[in-house]
Amino acid sequence: MSAWEVFAIKYADRNARTRRDSFIFDDNHDAPHPMDYFMWVLRRGTEVILVDTGYDADEARLRDRPIRMDPAAALAPLGLTPEDITSVIVTHLHYDHAGGLHLFPNATLHMQAAEMAYATGPCMCHDTLRMPFTAGHICEAVKRLYAGQVVFHDGDAEVAEGVTVHCIGGHSRGLQAVRVRTAAGWLVLASDAAHYYENIFARKPFPIVVDLQNMLDGFDRLEALASQKTLIVPGHDPLVTQAFPQAMADHIWRLDQGPKTPGLITGD
Repeated sequence: MSAWEVFAIKYADRNARTRRDSFIFDDNHDAPHPMDYFMWVLRRGTEVILVDTGYDADEARLRDRPIRMDPAAALAPLGLTPEDITSVIVTHLHYDHAGGLHLFPNATLHMQAAEMAYATGPCMCHDTLRMPFTAGHICEAVKRLYAGQVVFHDGDAEVAEGVTVHCIGGHSRGLQAVRVRTAAGWLVLASDAAHYYENIFARKPFPIVVDLQNMLDGFDRLEALASQKTLIVPGHDPLVTQAFPQAMADHIWRLDQGPKTPGLITGD
């Protein structure tokens, strides 16, 4: 079968952050450290899979974290409407990855069973663990379940030929990475298994974590899944927009042909 095209779509950013927000035990904790917010489109001929959904203007106001554009509208340069999306891989149910589920009414959701159990279970009695979730987003996922629009996976699974999911955990109990066969090799959308390149390559854990060992073990897993390190794409690193070529619009980058400046990723 032919390779998949992969696009990163940036819909928001948050620049008023420091390194203490991104790394545990960082020596330079007060230095600025911005974050970009992405969702991803996989395309092969007429096949389209959306990976994560972003969050909408209502959630932006609720959390005081503005978005640059509505996630559904951000797909337009790819010739896609929200109604065109029939398959969504939900890497995890945090607000910035599942906050737009309602924008894609025709989509069947692919998620780890462990993530639904976590987001609806006793761990949510703890404010700290509940903080990245929003009840309405979880309710939307449950509605899809009762409408027959959820496919659960337990660990490694194939979503489509050349597209697999792999439960990593760590940041959230059922966090899954997505492995995609591309012209450049096996590309891994880490999502929040590695927010930044520095998380994975320097083995610096992200502070929002439910299982630190799973997070650290997950860094090794990401490297094993990708054909090469430069084909690991972290979930929030602004370096993605510098290392990979822009495509179609100023908020979209093409990933499947590999980075144009791999030294930015590896530090070489």
